[in-house]
Amino acid sequence: MPTTITLAHALGQPTLKGTVRATPEDFQVDEVLGFDPDGSGEHACLHIRKRGANTADVAKQLARLAGVKHMDVSYAGLKDRHAVTTQWFSVYLGNTPEPDWSQLENESVKILTATRHRRKLRRGTLKGNRFKLWLRELQGDTADLGQRLQTIAATGVPNYFGEQRFGYDNLEKAGAMFAGRIKVKDRNKRSIYLSAARAAIFNHVLSQRVAAGTWNCGLNGDVMMLAGSHSIFPVEQVDEDIERRIKEQDIHPTGPLWGRGALPSGAEVNTLERTCGAAHAVFCEGLERAGMRQERRALRLPLGELEWRLDGRDLWLAFFLLSGSYATAVLRELVSA
Repeated sequence: MPTTITLAHALGQPTLKGTVRATPEDFQVDEVLGFDPDGSGEHACLHIRKRGANTADVAKQLARLAGVKHMDVSYAGLKDRHAVTTQWFSVYLGNTPEPDWSQLENESVKILTATRHRRKLRRGTLKGNRFKLWLRELQGDTADLGQRLQTIAATGVPNYFGEQRFGYDNLEKAGAMFAGRIKVKDRNKRSIYLSAARAAIFNHVLSQRVAAGTWNCGLNGDVMMLAGSHSIFPVEQVDEDIERRIKEQDIHPTGPLWGRGALPSGAEVNTLERTCGAAHAVFCEGLERAGMRQERRALRLPLGELEWRLDGRDLWLAFFLLSGSYATAVLRELVSA
């Protein structure tokens, strides 16, 4: 059972090397909720800037300050610790008096906005994230860098799950859990291991299609996803209309997030996905036993609002990504690790 594979590059292996996150300020992420808090309700809604601070640790600090249980504090998504990030937290207060949130502030944490909302923030409810990044001390020829960036702006990049999903040993722990060698009672850890297993299978399928040059075009038997949604539909035969919609990024080919039930894909796409699944048989069987259901994820990741500037040997990038995607999927097409 392979746990990690070498993932193919859409634009070929980059020849440039560079330093990512030389300082936290070199990796800035601003969360975009996609809606405005209600301004009233039982949940405090806090917009917080963090520098070098872990999302879960800030949530625990909020719970202690408010005198509530950890489960009463929620957030829409995890953010990198080694970065400067802004994100929203909700705190269920009910009839509990609202604390002085400024007591939480220090050199790593700043309260930007404190308001109210009628509902708790749930994982994945955000629209996406805006990134501002510096790649420092580039080594190699930058002659084709502009062309790479223009291609990425036009076609997007393969929508790989990033290394954050796999952690240090999440795949090994997932395999051990599925094989019965370890018991995982912690629901959060169990969820992390399940997600890592699904991501490994998806990345394998996507890498095969990247290598074949079919990750951003339609194949007979594909399952398409409407842009900006999770709505999917099967395509038995690719026609001119489907090709046009893919080119216009109105729809995207998808790959499997493994679980119970039959794969919705057909023809050669189904064959490829079943072959990749067989290479991860322990993961597939474990995910099915765990009750996960077959879902789909877009193979292509479009970038919004892409800007760049080369300053000597340093590259500045800014772009917007929809929730659930990774900036590392963009960076790996520009610089080698």
